[in-house]
Amino acid sequence: MKKLSVLSFLFFFMSCTEAPKKIKRTEKKVQVKQKIEKKKLLLENPTLYLDEKTAIPFLFEYQKKNKESKIRISTKYGNIDIQLFDNTPYHRANFIYLTKLGYFNDTFFHRVVPDFVIQGGNSDHPKTWSKRREIGRYLLPQDNNKGHRHDRGIISIPSSEEDNPHKLASPFEFFIVQQKGGAYHLDQDFTPFGKVIKGMDVVDKISEQPIDDRENPIRNIIIQVSIID
Repeated sequence: MKKLSVLSFLFFFMSCTEAPKKIKRTEKKVQVKQKIEKKKLLLENPTLYLDEKTAIPFLFEYQKKNKESKIRISTKYGNIDIQLFDNTPYHRANFIYLTKLGYFNDTFFHRVVPDFVIQGGNSDHPKTWSKRREIGRYLLPQDNNKGHRHDRGIISIPSSEEDNPHKLASPFEFFIVQQKGGAYHLDQDFTPFGKVIKGMDVVDKISEQPIDDRENPIRNIIIQVSIID
């Protein structure tokens, strides 16, 4: 009986530890791919640094060569799959570009407003700010006249916190509308550039997490972002 118990324990232990290994291999494969993509971009553009003058010309060319439009946001609560809109080309290209660079990896859903939105792409980790400094300092113009509204499940882009009368958008952050019935009062000021096609139950789960008085989750909700198509 003792031998049987030991064997049962070993079998149970191996079963519990096998799945995480597979997940880690998958994540590592994505990270390696993103590092290769980053090196390729730097080789093609050795002086690449996006600012208010270079960002839009760069994204204009980038969106013509990089047609990917489906991305996956992975969290400990599950995956959120998103279809990016083709008719918001600068915002689609920006998100694909940052994803290929690995920018979003290990950032957070850093703001949660229950029954309204969850906002991601930021982190207080020095590594995140280092990434931003390497990529550049720029804003994206509004592109909110393409027929998309802030329905439930829409991914949109927030305005920069800088002095910003024209509501130019922060390229490094995004939010997903969780509100049932939509949040159409946002239509005039923000740009919807994609929609959740799978995983709204995960969005709802994240919106239920405890937050502090600044709307920051009590426990960090870390994300990994990858391209699926």
